[in-house]
Order: sequence, then structure tokens, then C-alpha cells
Amino acid sequence: MWGPAARLVGRRLLAAVPVLAAVTFGVFAVAAASPFDPVQQYAGSAGLNASQETLDQLRANLNVDGPFPQRWWDWLTSALAGDFGDSTSLRQPVAQVITERLGWSVLLCAVGFAFAVLVGTVLGLAAARRRGGLLDRTVTSLSYTLEAAPPFWLGLLGIWLFALQLGVLPAGGLTDSGSDVVTAGGLLRHLALPAVVLGISQVPWFLLYVRQGVGDALEEDAVRGARARGLSERTVLLGHALRSGLLPVLTLIGSRVPELITGALLVETVFSWPGIASATVEAATATDFPLLAALTTLATVAVLAGNLLSDLGYGLADPRVAMEEM
Repeated sequence: MWGPAARLVGRRLLAAVPVLAAVTFGVFAVAAASPFDPVQQYAGSAGLNASQETLDQLRANLNVDGPFPQRWWDWLTSALAGDFGDSTSLRQPVAQVITERLGWSVLLCAVGFAFAVLVGTVLGLAAARRRGGLLDRTVTSLSYTLEAAPPFWLGLLGIWLFALQLGVLPAGGLTDSGSDVVTAGGLLRHLALPAVVLGISQVPWFLLYVRQGVGDALEEDAVRGARARGLSERTVLLGHALRSGLLPVLTLIGSRVPELITGALLVETVFSWPGIASATVEAATATDFPLLAALTTLATVAVLAGNLLSDLGYGLADPRVAMEEM
């Protein structure tokens, strides 16, 4: 079992090398085609009165001279040594920016994703048990509606309801106003709303997949046979139909990673959450390509890792799947 899994991981790691190289090369190609001057962006209003000699020196310091393939290669070799350059918008080393923010993004995404999987599985299971019933029609219709709702709209709605109208949760940030100390209780209060909003944006996919998978499993001969042997409905549902119906969800988990990252970007912006996604917005608006290249690489790694984990989970859960063919 573990031999095919190890070979699958090895193949995916080898395939990731050209993918990451192409992604980073594309970022520098976009930077070269951009009409914005990173030197002027970095200098700000002071650049309007600066001499050409000063601007040229600044251009050399920022390493934005020369053809972009050479700049990409210089950045790539430095990145492999652990030096991702300096952020021109945040005036910090890129590695420091990522280190300070990555943990908060991972926390938000993990809690939101766990919420989506749990709620989607429970509601999907309940809907599959009585397909065509009132609960099934209600949650299915709501799922299709939520699929069309952008996360930022859900975030604004959550702020309006829970922060402004009910006043039970803070509207954003990581700490209360006038304080910069993060406490466990304060963190839970500030995390609750953005994590639930991010999770709700992902719930419909898991709900519909579980509903379809478990509903189809309940029609299989093996499940009908279990019922004929006198097994309880709970045992049939949880011990037979759920296990078979959850297999497609393992693949869904990996495919939802890009959407999760996109949703986190919008949610972090709405709630002023100090994570990686908000730094991505700042890097894009300020044409901060060193930071943008590193964040794009990080997002690509997350997507590749999500796909790998979903394939591993599917292959280990279903012995009929040959990992050598993945």
C-alpha cells in the first residue's frame, strides 16, 4: 500500500518542478508587460522630484533593470537559497512578510474548511436519507443559492447582522479596538465570523456531493442486502452508505483548495484579517512583484499539495483505485 503511495508522491514532486518554474516565469512576464513602474511605486510622491540619477540607483537596488528572463533567473536562484527579496510595498523582506502572516491564514482556512466539511457532510447525509423530502428540497435550493453568492457579499451580510445589528461579534481585525494583545478568547471571537463566512461559501459543494454520493449508495444492492438482513437504519446509513458515498468527497477536497484560497483572499480583505491573502491584495495594487511572485508560488504549492492529498486519500480509501495510474 505504502509503496504505490510513495511512488505517487515522488511523481507529483517531480511534476511540480516545471509547474512552479512556469508559474514564477509567468509572474515576471506579467511584470515586464505591466505599464506601471515599480520604481515610481516604491518612491511614491518623493519620486516626482527625484533626480534621474537617484531613480536609476533605486532601479538598480530593486533589481528591475535588464531583461525579465534574467531577473526571473536571479530571483529563482535566490529563492532556492531562501532569499525571496524585499517587499516594495511593505518595506520588509518577503520571507518575513510570509512568516508573520502565514499562520493566521492557515488558521482561518483550516477552521473554515473544517466547518464546511462537517456541516456539508451532516446536511448532505440528512438530505440523502429522504431524497425529495422537505429537508432535501430546502437545503438543495439553499445550496444552489449560496453557490452563486460571492464570499465578500456573505462577509458584508455577516458584519451587518452579527456586528452591527446584534452586536455579538466584532466586525473585523484580530484584536479589540485600542489593544494589540492577542488573547485566546479575543482570537476566538474575531475568528468566528470570518471562518464561518468562509466555511459557508464552501458548504454547498460538500453538501451536494455527499447528498448525491450517499443517495446513490443507498440504492446499491449491497445496502439493500444489509437492510434485508435486518440491520438498523443507522447502521446501514453510517456503516455502509456513508463510507461508499464519501469517496467522491476526497477528490472534492483537493479541487476546492483554489476556491478556498480565492475565498480567503476576499474574506480577509472584508474582515481586515492579517493574513497572506490581504498581503496579496496589497502586492497586486502596489505592483510589488517580489512579494507577488512568492505568494503566487505559495498558492501554487498549496493547490498541488491539495490535489496530491485528495488523490492519496482516495487511493488509500478505495483499494480498487490503482495509484500507478494517477
